[in-house]
Amino acid sequence: MTTTKWSIDPAHSEIGFKVKHMMFTNVSGNFEKFDASIETDGDNFETAQFEFTGDIDSISTGNKDRDSHLLSADFFDASQFPKISFKSTSFKKLNEGEYKLAGDLTLHGVTKPVTLDVEFGGLAKDPWGNTKTGLSISGKINRKDWGLNWNSALETGGVLVGEEVKLQIELQFIKQ
Repeated sequence: MTTTKWSIDPAHSEIGFKVKHMMFTNVSGNFEKFDASIETDGDNFETAQFEFTGDIDSISTGNKDRDSHLLSADFFDASQFPKISFKSTSFKKLNEGEYKLAGDLTLHGVTKPVTLDVEFGGLAKDPWGNTKTGLSISGKINRKDWGLNWNSALETGGVLVGEEVKLQIELQFIKQ
């Protein structure tokens, strides 16, 4: 088989996350600058190899003060660790359109294995003749596993920032 390369369509993709704030609401954010690619055997995604990088300084939660705090040494320490990256180790089909994506996530200078749920949208041609594919990826990580430990105790019990981070990723790729 021939190797097929797929490039990210950034206009139709987003890398999002949610974290509990004060134990009862979610704060959402996303990375505004990122790149991703896939290599497959032909159009067979069951052997797909995924790679992703994101610029930490492009993090956006809709609040400049919070974003500045996230970039500081309390959290991501963007000056020392400017990138987040992911490289797949496997992509396994569970059912029609459902997969498990496993790989190594590097964040804050720490690399750990993660497994994510993927909804594979199939292949389609856009109105300009490009073959595209779409993936909806979700999962959870514990930010403390990557050394993102800052927190503040609440007077009423609990903590200001939750440990669990929910990932919500929508990716569209163009066949090269």
